[in-house]
Amino acid sequence: MKILAAMSGGVDSAVAAARAVEAGHDVTGVHLALSKNPQTYRSGARGCCSIEDAHDARRAADMLGIPFYVWDLSDRFAADVVNDFIAEYAAGRTPNPCVRCNEKIKFSAVLERGVALGFDAVCTGHYARLIRSEHDVELHRAVDVAKDQSYVLGVLNHDQLRRCYFPLGLSRKPEVRAEAGERGLAVANKPDSHDICFIADGDTAGFLERRLGSRPGDIVDLAGAKVGEHAGSHRFTVGQRRGLRLGRPAADGEPRFVLSITPTTNTITVGPRDALAIKIINAIRPTWTGRPVDAGWSGQVQIRAHGQPMDAMVQVQAEHLVVRLDVAITGVAPGQAVVLYAGSRVVGSATISTTQA
Repeated sequence: MKILAAMSGGVDSAVAAARAVEAGHDVTGVHLALSKNPQTYRSGARGCCSIEDAHDARRAADMLGIPFYVWDLSDRFAADVVNDFIAEYAAGRTPNPCVRCNEKIKFSAVLERGVALGFDAVCTGHYARLIRSEHDVELHRAVDVAKDQSYVLGVLNHDQLRRCYFPLGLSRKPEVRAEAGERGLAVANKPDSHDICFIADGDTAGFLERRLGSRPGDIVDLAGAKVGEHAGSHRFTVGQRRGLRLGRPAADGEPRFVLSITPTTNTITVGPRDALAIKIINAIRPTWTGRPVDAGWSGQVQIRAHGQPMDAMVQVQAEHLVVRLDVAITGVAPGQAVVLYAGSRVVGSATISTTQA
């Protein structure tokens, strides 16, 4: 196959590209420039998308003897990931920018351009498995549970998965690092990226405030009584306790948590931990990795990248899902992704809109 290897500058994508070459594919490396000024994103070993990463990706491609290009996707990244992130927080939701980047950039913009240029597939260093048959492909969890990235890939549809290539799905991270060292790749011991790549200092609240401005508002309890003030609802997410600085203690003396954020009134509602418990999740804009599930479906769902899978019943209503959990959970925020699993297989995903007890 003619494969386009997305090379981030990290060890995983470098080894994935190396394995594609070793498998006999015609491989071309590409690094995605996601900022007009890379200095404004991560630098050094703290994360991805830095100018150092571009250099590391080029060196890895040189070691593998494959062509290498840098694609400027900064405008699309700004519109589809960064601006979306800001807008979601302004609307009182908690987005996952890594999910959005996979959906809009790595497996949409890159795949579209790659196919237009005659490539058969896009290769990445994601830890996930693709099980193929003659006319089908299924997305499954990786063998390395600690590194499994199937959750953030749940936004991909069947046609996109048919053109994906994930060589690391059967490997564990120590094996990948050891292999990189054996191949002479300089990124063998490079630290993994963390946090949000486009927030250079890791200060999410400060990043949002610089773009949304200061938006003081009230903090109220479940009865609607004012118990404090906030400097901006974008500083909080459902389930958060830290930073509330409430002026009036709860009658029972117990700590209070963010229960909901209402942008229209710029208020944050707080209450006891048990008020966070929910068993029903409403989700919108479902994406299916294969055939859509039936109107009533039983399986497992996951709401965080490395969260525990939970048994659930899912009702499918056109472009809306109602997820009924067997056991109540806490800390579920609108804007997060809910991903459906049948065993290790990813069935689909949707964006959480509301929750109910």
